[in-house]
Order: sequence, then C-alpha cells, then structure tokens
Amino acid sequence: MGAAKTLRKEFPSVLDSAYEQYKQDLTRYKLVKEIMSKNIVTITPEATVYEAARIMGEKHIGSLIVEKYDTAVGIITERDLLSEVLAQEKDLRAEKVEKIMSYPLVTICSTAKIKEAAQMMVNEKGRLAVFDCGKIMGVITASDLIRSLPEVDETKVRVDDFMTKRVITADEATSVKSIAKTMGEQRIGSVIIMSKGQPTGIFTERDLLTTFLANAKPLETSVGTQASSPLVTVPSGTSVHKAAVTMAVKHIRRLPISEKGKLVGIVTARDLVEAYAK
Repeated sequence: MGAAKTLRKEFPSVLDSAYEQYKQDLTRYKLVKEIMSKNIVTITPEATVYEAARIMGEKHIGSLIVEKYDTAVGIITERDLLSEVLAQEKDLRAEKVEKIMSYPLVTICSTAKIKEAAQMMVNEKGRLAVFDCGKIMGVITASDLIRSLPEVDETKVRVDDFMTKRVITADEATSVKSIAKTMGEQRIGSVIIMSKGQPTGIFTERDLLTTFLANAKPLETSVGTQASSPLVTVPSGTSVHKAAVTMAVKHIRRLPISEKGKLVGIVTARDLVEAYAK
C-alpha cells in the first residue's frame, strides 16, 4: 500500500492523465496492424543462441523471427533462452537457434480485430506474427495488447482475479546465474529481490539479456545491485485498466500486488491480456 502511495506522490499527474488518455484512446485502436511492433529483427536457424541473446539484449527486445531462405519459419524468445539453455546449463555459444526456437509460427492477419489477437495469444500461449498477403509485417506482444484492448468492465475486473499468488523471491546476495536457473526451471520471467526480509527490487529475463548476456558479463555477480529498484507495486483491488496504465507509464511488464504492506501476488502483461480476452 505504501508503495502505491509513493507512486501516486511521485507521478500524480502522469498516471492520472495517462489513465484518462488511455480510456479515451481505446476506441482508436481496432485492428492488429494499428498496434503491432513493425520493427522485425531476424536471425537464421544456424546462428548460435549466444548471437540471439546478444541481439535481443542490444536491441532491448524479447524475441527474434527466425528466417530461412527469406521465409519466416519460427521465433526464438527470451523465455526459450532461459528454459531451454540457461536452466539446463547448456553452452550458449554451442547451442543453435534451430534447436530451441518455437515453430511453426502462430500467425494472425494484419486486419484482424484486437480482441481476436488477445484470444489467440491466450489460447496459443505465445507471441503472434502478423502477416499480410503472405508477407510478415510485424509482431504482436502482450505489451502491445495491454496498451490497446477495450471491452473491460473495470468496476468488476480486478487484478486479484488474474494475478499469480505464488511470488518467487531471492536474497540480494544470490548470484544472477542461480536466479536465471530458477526462472528457467520455473518458467517465470522475474524474481522479486529481498534485502533484510523486505522486497526491494525485481530482476527480469530482460535484465538478464540486456545487462549480462548482451555484454558477456559474468553470471556469478550478486543480483542485488543488478535488480530494478525501487519496486513498483499496486494495491490489491486495482482494476485491470489501471494496472495496464501503470505498466505502460513505467515501461514494465510485471507488477507486484500488495496488501497491508505485504506482497500477495504478481500480475504480468500476459495476465492482463487474459483478462481482456474473456
């Protein structure tokens, strides 16, 4: 609760005005092509996983389209790197993209409705490649969708109904290598970092990519100084809309939920997409 008050104190006009603008803009976005990420970054199946990690880290993106003979054949994501390589302690420089990429691509037409994209993302559990006349035009992520989806009765839909109640934590002295292994094994994208028994920050798969894998920084480093801090939270009972705005304004994809000063859950961009897709 204290964190939420601090957030309002620091950004009173930003969050409030962003929320009002968000509600006004909902009717503007109706089609997939209006919200998709148009910057398509590709890699070949024969490239190493290390190359994929470096590119994603440098460009601050969570996936690459895998192309063979100028044809999109699959996708490799930061979650693939965690679960299929780091969690199993495989060599990034020896493993090939084709061994861990997801295929075939989950595709959607550029003129599809946003609601359809949300439902497809929930059913297929992955990012969507956007095609038009057989040509790939972009990619739709959960973050793209939460900035745009309408049709939510915010008086009824709360984050409590969609959050994950089991919050994985680690002490600030834990190594990044251990954190990465935990995220990969648990198939989660973040771990809350604790200091003297109190949550002080969050370490995500994107932090792993941009700070460590892209720069070949030793994974034996303690996670404490590498975590994003201070921790941004919202109180239980917060509407899905307001959670989405907080994520958009703060440029985050995971939002811990607090109640009476304690963390009771965490909601992700994908969780909010599920709420919208109902």
